[in-house]
Amino acid sequence: MLKTDTILIPIPALFSFQECLWFLNRNYDDCLHEIRQDSIYKALEVKGEMVLIKVTENGAFLELDVLEGDIDANGKEYLVAYVKDWFDMDNAIQPFYDLLKTDGRLAYMTDRYKGLRLIGISNLFEAICWSIIGQQINLSFAYKVKRALVERFGQSITRDGVSYYVFPEAAILAKVSKEELKAIQFSSQKADYMIGIAKAFASGALSKEMIIDLPNFEARKKALTAHKGIGIWTANYALMKCLREPQGIPFGDIGLLNALANHNIIQDRKEIEKINALFAQYAGWESYLVFYLWRSLTVREPA
Repeated sequence: MLKTDTILIPIPALFSFQECLWFLNRNYDDCLHEIRQDSIYKALEVKGEMVLIKVTENGAFLELDVLEGDIDANGKEYLVAYVKDWFDMDNAIQPFYDLLKTDGRLAYMTDRYKGLRLIGISNLFEAICWSIIGQQINLSFAYKVKRALVERFGQSITRDGVSYYVFPEAAILAKVSKEELKAIQFSSQKADYMIGIAKAFASGALSKEMIIDLPNFEARKKALTAHKGIGIWTANYALMKCLREPQGIPFGDIGLLNALANHNIIQDRKEIEKINALFAQYAGWESYLVFYLWRSLTVREPA
């Protein structure tokens, strides 16, 4: 007999919860989820109510347990939709695998990373802020700054003495001072960018719905880059991770360039024609190719 706060989500073909967990647990100190014993714990705000969920693999399903917080039927629908979007579960990725199999340099990925999905960031504001935080610093330091920001300004929910946080709301960050952000190791420029973007979201000058409603990828990228602090890389990353835009290729990304060099696709980072030729072969799946190339940079440790 299932508890009323347990929801089962059918696992689609070519889906590996373990691969997805590996990506979310790469020894970086991410403060927005916690992974313990093959389960992922995450706080969410659902219609103004703080909720703590746990997601675990259970046979042919993902088991979603609501550990803290009260939600109604609509809330449960929201949670299911959130998890499915987070792990890109509604996307049938066989066509991507078919393309990989025709490429002698990359065909191995269909077995080695089988079932890995493009892990998303549902909150566009969060995706943009994370891109700004990570500009021109290493990932370990970026996660440290992110934790300081989230723990200082984000809401939390506690269970068994452990606090779980959600990313701060734009309306909160719009009111912080530059000095407050510099105190948690933001550069002066990044502090200006963060506050400016927060004000844009808080005022309604920028929103996920607004970007979605634009007619095409180029229009969405143009609307994002119109805001100070959002460059081409940040816009592409946010469109890739939040809106699932296949064309959201973060060109110039050091990790991507290293992965391309590792696979002998390029010998020099300036070989733009070779990079464009590769992505042209994966039309409609460009962002997935980026994600799998990023995955190739780190070897999974043996169990």
